[in-house]
Amino acid sequence: MAYLALLEDLANNALRREHIFQDRADLLGESTEWLLSRYRFPKNVLLDLCRDLGPVLERETNHTKAIPVHIQLLSTLGFLATGTFQREVGDICGISQPSVSRIMAAVLDAIISLAPTYIQFPYRNPQQAAIKRDFHAIARFPNIIGAIDCTHIAIKAPSTNEFNYVNRKGFHSVNVQIICDANLLLLNVVAQWPGGTHDSFVLQNSSVGVRLQEGAVEDGWLIGDQGYPLKPWLMTPLTNPRTEQEQAYNRAHAHSRSTVERAIGLLKGRWLCLSSTGGTLQYQPEKACKIIMACSVLHNLAIRQGIPLQEPPKPDGPMPDAVPLPPPNAAGIQTRQRIIQTF
Repeated sequence: MAYLALLEDLANNALRREHIFQDRADLLGESTEWLLSRYRFPKNVLLDLCRDLGPVLERETNHTKAIPVHIQLLSTLGFLATGTFQREVGDICGISQPSVSRIMAAVLDAIISLAPTYIQFPYRNPQQAAIKRDFHAIARFPNIIGAIDCTHIAIKAPSTNEFNYVNRKGFHSVNVQIICDANLLLLNVVAQWPGGTHDSFVLQNSSVGVRLQEGAVEDGWLIGDQGYPLKPWLMTPLTNPRTEQEQAYNRAHAHSRSTVERAIGLLKGRWLCLSSTGGTLQYQPEKACKIIMACSVLHNLAIRQGIPLQEPPKPDGPMPDAVPLPPPNAAGIQTRQRIIQTF
């Protein structure tokens, strides 16, 4: 009896998968609402992505027919958007879980290859002008070229250097640096440091931090919270504002800096694999970092295309017990004081 039951299960699974494979080409024919809920993009953007990624993803296989590019893309986007199990994503797209796993690695690399096009830091004055203008419109804070913060993406315990990935909240994570503009577009993303790394260390060792320290931007600054040291190119809030001008400075700073909190919330809200809603990323750090970078590229694509998110995201809460920072340097104090006088 057990043998007959096994044969019946195998037959049912075969019929089920045959039906799925027959229908998988129809996914792009679904409604815009359905596509947005599962893949975060409408049909026209999905087709554009297929065109851009096609040269990389079209490859010969040992099977009689290669998996189409749009199925490779949709299976990966389905995981990124929901954080659900690969088996469930594969069932919708009509492919096996091992195929989803194999495909996802290639699709992530292909999406990340678009990063230089979609994620650019404004080192040159023509790039900075619009960003400064948009930030100034928020709270009249001058010369902002980006708002910076870090966020933690939960991952499973790594097989090596596990302790380094435990953050101040006690879970394993990757500490990701985000710099955004006033429209929540990501200008810089650094996804490579363990969760135990302090935000200021991530910035200090990033290409943006190094270049700003070298004077790459003469008339502009980032804005960050008190987890960062005050620099001529990085404005932080006053710890104890006393005068009305200092209080106005802090209010404008907080209002302007909230953009990065909303950008992080939107990033995680659109790509639930990065949020607690989608659970912990069940991958080693290297793969998790690729997932984060791919989601960042797709975030900017969605922003540029004006694609709304159906449910408004909630920003992250602050990390506890901040590590003490070195005292602010004199040039940073002078720059901040000049800004305070404008209020």
